[in-house]
Amino acid sequence: MSGVIDAGVIVAVVALVVVQQFRPQKVLSAGRKWWAVPAVLVVVAAREPGMVDAGHRAMSVGLLVAGVAAGLATGAAWAWTTRIWTDASGAVWAQGTKAAVAIWAGGLVLRLGLSGIGALTGVHQGTSATLLTLAAMLLARTGIVVLRARRVLPSYGVVAGG
Repeated sequence: MSGVIDAGVIVAVVALVVVQQFRPQKVLSAGRKWWAVPAVLVVVAAREPGMVDAGHRAMSVGLLVAGVAAGLATGAAWAWTTRIWTDASGAVWAQGTKAAVAIWAGGLVLRLGLSGIGALTGVHQGTSATLLTLAAMLLARTGIVVLRARRVLPSYGVVAGG
């Protein structure tokens, strides 16, 4: 049953992120914890007992690390293609570009490739590996976007006004 719940969490998070990435969003909202969703995904993944296949420990850990690395790379690429700007009030905004579609597709191909390698080598990978990959992607994307947004603001954090 938890595999079904994990799959539901994955689908819900991906749907939420895909819908939101093409809408302009304020980046530096007061009190917003940009790392919260990735942290929740890691907790959900960590509660799964079969994150590492006991019968193929080295290969399982290797695939898990490769998945996290693929997530980080996908998230970083997505972040660098995100458009960032300030409005007249000085608020910083971000919006995904059309290049994000290709990046998402590439990330999906990487994740499916790793799952295929696992299946071919007899390594059991549950949904926890996918959750960790998704968490890494969101953490990298959001972290880089926040860093880029902070560079757009004046160094003293106040917008000059008239």
